[in-house]
Amino acid sequence: MAKDWKERLGVVYSTNPDFDYSKDDGAEQETPTPAKQDLRVSLDKKNRRGKAVTLVSGFVGQDDDLKALGKLLKSKCGVGGSAKDGEIMVQGDFRDQVMQLLQKEGYKVKRSGG
Repeated sequence: MAKDWKERLGVVYSTNPDFDYSKDDGAEQETPTPAKQDLRVSLDKKNRRGKAVTLVSGFVGQDDDLKALGKLLKSKCGVGGSAKDGEIMVQGDFRDQVMQLLQKEGYKVKRSGG
């Protein structure tokens, strides 16, 4: 009971006597099959001092699956990058290679921008 106030952070006051202060953590989304994913591959140079980054966006699902796909792409391209917030960044201009790898894995892929 001593930590009750920590669980209610963000809720100032409720006039409803039946209000439940528990947070809805939101269940993790299940990752759809690769055939149901619509991914976009683009080249991004903004806010990166002119360095090119291949950006894969539109991934829906769990973070673990996103990171596994990012690791696969980065290892096949032989470069670094990151995977977070539904986006995979691969350092360098690897749009064609990334698109081929994703299609081989069964994803629906479109090139966006230029």
